Amino acid sequence: MPERQSDPKRLPNETPRPPGELEELERAWAYPPGWRKISEINNSLVGVIYIGAAFLFFLLAGVLALIMRVQLSHGDNRFIGQDLYNQIFTVHGTTMMFLFAVPVMEALSVILLPQMLAARDLPFPRLSAFAVWAYVIGGLVFFSTIFYGLSPSGGWFMYPPLTLTRFSPGDNADFWLLGIGFIEISAIAGAIEIIVGMLRTRPPGMTLDKMPLFGWSMLVFAAMIVFAFPAVILATMMLEIERSFGWPFFNAAQSGDPLLWQHLFWFFGHPEVYIIFLPGAGLVSMIVPTMAQRPLIGYRLIVVALIATGFFSFGLWVHHMFSTGIPALSLGFFSAASMAVAVPSGIQVFSWIATIAAARDRFRLSTPSLFILGFLFIFAIGGLTGVMVAVVPFDLQAHDSYFIVAHFHYVLVGGMVFPLFATFYYWDPMISRNRLSERLGRYVFWLMFVGFNVAFFPMHVSGLLGMPRRVWTYPRAMGWDTLNMISTIGAFILALGVLVFVVDIFVRFRRDWETQRTQTNPWNAGTLEWLPSDLYSMRSVPIVTSRYPLWDRPNLAEDVAAGAYYLPNAATGRRETIVTSPIEARPEYLLEMPGPGWAHMFSAVFTAAFFLLLTVKAVAIALVCGALAIFATLVWCWQLDPPPRGRVEIGGGISLPTYMSGPSSHAWWAMIVLILVAASLYITFVFSYLYLWTVSPQVWPVVGASPLPDLRWAASGASLMLLSILAFRMADRALPKPGSISLSAALLMIAGALCLIAGVGIEGYAQWRSGLRPGENSYGAMVYLEIVLTGQLVATVAVMTGFALARLFTGKLDAQRRVSFESAALLAYYTAAQGLLGFLLIYGFPRMLE
Repeated sequence: MPERQSDPKRLPNETPRPPGELEELERAWAYPPGWRKISEINNSLVGVIYIGAAFLFFLLAGVLALIMRVQLSHGDNRFIGQDLYNQIFTVHGTTMMFLFAVPVMEALSVILLPQMLAARDLPFPRLSAFAVWAYVIGGLVFFSTIFYGLSPSGGWFMYPPLTLTRFSPGDNADFWLLGIGFIEISAIAGAIEIIVGMLRTRPPGMTLDKMPLFGWSMLVFAAMIVFAFPAVILATMMLEIERSFGWPFFNAAQSGDPLLWQHLFWFFGHPEVYIIFLPGAGLVSMIVPTMAQRPLIGYRLIVVALIATGFFSFGLWVHHMFSTGIPALSLGFFSAASMAVAVPSGIQVFSWIATIAAARDRFRLSTPSLFILGFLFIFAIGGLTGVMVAVVPFDLQAHDSYFIVAHFHYVLVGGMVFPLFATFYYWDPMISRNRLSERLGRYVFWLMFVGFNVAFFPMHVSGLLGMPRRVWTYPRAMGWDTLNMISTIGAFILALGVLVFVVDIFVRFRRDWETQRTQTNPWNAGTLEWLPSDLYSMRSVPIVTSRYPLWDRPNLAEDVAAGAYYLPNAATGRRETIVTSPIEARPEYLLEMPGPGWAHMFSAVFTAAFFLLLTVKAVAIALVCGALAIFATLVWCWQLDPPPRGRVEIGGGISLPTYMSGPSSHAWWAMIVLILVAASLYITFVFSYLYLWTVSPQVWPVVGASPLPDLRWAASGASLMLLSILAFRMADRALPKPGSISLSAALLMIAGALCLIAGVGIEGYAQWRSGLRPGENSYGAMVYLEIVLTGQLVATVAVMTGFALARLFTGKLDAQRRVSFESAALLAYYTAAQGLLGFLLIYGFPRMLE
């Protein structure tokens, strides 16, 4: 960025701005009228829908919790039957973990991050909208199963063999497996949006060390989703395949192992705890400095702590499996790792306490502050009990008891729900014209704080007295009645607090859907989200020179609102935002953003229908819906990648290009993140393959014996994979100049895709010809699963290649306008690399054993 623009005292633009400029900006970002408003993709609308849906699921799951507490209030209770209790128990846990905890944090990021970054919007607003509608549809259908007896009853962790077809016949478990797998796709879509948005749409000057801590926490949160969620996606895929087709991954009678499910589930499940906690910590790190009216103490340490927590969390999954017969050396390692994660968490807690203690004048004791203090108290107890269960001998005693129920509710509710309610009260002036009641807010806090501790603290004691978790009733003679009755009373007090909050929301929440104008900075906060904003976010994009720009530059709000900074207009006449470099946040190009549309919504609807119809075995209709989903997605993507419009002025003498490809493009970054997801999924598969070999080495073939195909098959398949890479590389160089069509580029793209298809086809044929069948044993199941995993990528590359060809022959793809080709080529390169690794594993590993 030129020196002139880095000087905050020299504003990029002169004011007043030309007449009509603001009206043009408002026109570009206006919502569609009437019922067409639901086709809008602006974060200010999509984010509110997202939060509303997530909170609805929180309320529904809370009602289920109350029903369970009534059932457990005294021994030998017959309020509800065992099967219904198990369904309610499963849906409660699943809804809280998958439909509330993670989505509500992604929802907050959709609505808060663009404001904190002073960006017009995140870079893929239609992807965000797709994720929201997919989540809403899939979540509502899944939850509704409780009303017609189709809910799963195997617990939110769905351990096999209980969830195998033999013990769980019917479609109940399939609703969990396909429904949750589908919702995880929505979560990953949100993670891609967050990562690219945080790294590429920061305002000029906001280097990484000036990024808001909520942004840092969401960046780590999204990275954890990328690496953790593929494990549960693979696990649900394997269990559903075993239930539907009999491939024995978890059936011990056919050389599978049910413990593999626990490894995969908790490799996702334990990071999930921190995936939920870290955004909450980021929210606290934003609220505490405002209430203390001073910068947060230990900013850099907190950033390191956030990254360290994310890193450590992947080494703790066995923490949940101490009682499953793990070797002693592993127990020692994972016990130490479980304790070590308390260090970065402690750094954050001490930084918040130090900031509160060093407050100017006095720490402001408002409703958000009360929820923050409540969070510190509850989370500290949860953390201490976490260290207790990290000690192996204690865990062996407390495992599967109500002590664990108390522990994880103290961690999750303390670490996430209390910061969330602090967020509602802190940021509601940014969204609503009326602030929530401060007086009622204090009632809400005390009811929730007292109710929570009355409900869950006695569970520590009942657990230590031997009460097991996951039971629908217990004998009166056990002496647990009093403690359980106290817990039930506490649960209703907690629910009363939530009810008062809901009433306050209905009475006071007012939002003008045609504008974003609300109250401006009532807390005297120092970060950008409190700048004056409208549907287009800020009137102009400021230069950032500190972590608290509103405190350091008192006139910043007025200058931004007057259009004195960058991009005070709709430079291209359409929606747009500035894309900056990932480290230094230097302006690189102007991203033209899509407007309202229906294709993403139809894509979400038909994708949901595809998964849900598969659940009830309506395969033919499901396939039709799957084809419609692909068609709607292609229509959606066809509208992207607009033609270059030359360079445009954004102010301060800076002109930016309106098109970018290659590693500087936001689309390239998104594809790289998607490839990381695919790579995580495949690494998890490799782990599963090697794990099952350690369990059942006798079913792995030996050299020269059936069913191990000859190496010539592997050589042929690998050669085709390499040829595919070469073909796409040559097609890249053969892309035509703008305005022309290259037949050689088209033929090379077709050749590249056909090589991939043939490579996977040869592998499948060779295995089938050797006599290996997927339902025979765990080895056969893993070999054919490898073909499925690579085959689905090959199918995606084929569709993307066809899409690129269509754009090539319609003049929308050339050597300059080339993003659609680059995306297909990147995925093709990765697919070929994964295929090569697959040949090495399937053909090389059994021979290496010899």
